[in-house]
Amino acid sequence: MSHKSFPRRFSVAPMLDWTDRHCRYFYRQMTQHALLYTEMVTTGAIIHGKGDFLGFNEAEHPVALQLGGSDPAAMAECAVRAQTQGYDEVNINVGCPSDRVQNGAFGACLMAQPETVAECIKAMQRVVSIPVTVKSRIGIDDMDEYEDLTRFIQVVADAGCDTFIVHARKAWLKGLSPKENRDIPPLMYERVYQLKQQFPHLHIGINGGINNHTDGIAHLAHVDEVMLGREVYANPYCLAEVDTLYYDEQYEVPSRAAVVERMHRYTQAYVNDGGRVWHVARHMLGLFQGQPGGKVWRRYLSQNAIKGEVSADVLLDAHAEMEATKARALAFQADKAMQS
Repeated sequence: MSHKSFPRRFSVAPMLDWTDRHCRYFYRQMTQHALLYTEMVTTGAIIHGKGDFLGFNEAEHPVALQLGGSDPAAMAECAVRAQTQGYDEVNINVGCPSDRVQNGAFGACLMAQPETVAECIKAMQRVVSIPVTVKSRIGIDDMDEYEDLTRFIQVVADAGCDTFIVHARKAWLKGLSPKENRDIPPLMYERVYQLKQQFPHLHIGINGGINNHTDGIAHLAHVDEVMLGREVYANPYCLAEVDTLYYDEQYEVPSRAAVVERMHRYTQAYVNDGGRVWHVARHMLGLFQGQPGGKVWRRYLSQNAIKGEVSADVLLDAHAEMEATKARALAFQADKAMQS
């Protein structure tokens, strides 16, 4: 069952170890429309793991599960679980280049196996009604010609997939770490634009190296969707502009201070259920990025929120310390001005 249904124009990338449910709840305080993704979860973890890998807060909608796997039956089973849980979409990871992923025969190495991805698409779409989408690279290793990319897209689209989010870099499966694969291969946005021209009936999103909304809006002249990742994590309050810029809808975005208060209530409830403050607070370090006192906020949380028995009040304390530091700085400047 789908909840909030908005046009796909802006999304926050799935980021391993980062976009967990606390991170997504935090992001949702600043944008109602952006599509949020889980970090990648493997079929093995969902089917055989003991943790709650599909849990999320209802406030997160619209939210998509990013799934790692290559066995059609397992992918179909996990898609059913995702739909039953209430996810709005299931996305197949065909972009992650890590050794761990390659050894599991999924991620970016699947770009060399479009027929396998196509079988997964068919198996999943037979059993769920929510969208099944694909996130890929523009190529891998020596399979990096535009024709390689279009063959992959054509085979998977013929299986029934109509939505592709493309990271505009190739991935080197050998020789580069996942971190290096996010920076070293050159960005080739024009190749993603060309895809949209060749497949106008498909929804094509673009990802990779986009770090401001001016560039994001410019990309929308060529493709259907813009996906940001690391910039959002480093500077999460950039999401406050998303609904107005990408959806032309007014959303009364809470101030950073109001976000702190909301997250304090959320964190308090989480701690009451046995959670640790740091699980939430670590995602909030960049909330005051570029603002006066931002370093104080980040340092206070880094030093205090990580402690095991700390109260959720540490969020309010960090904000109070930041404001006090700003007030002292202003008083010092005023006093200096009077003396000069």
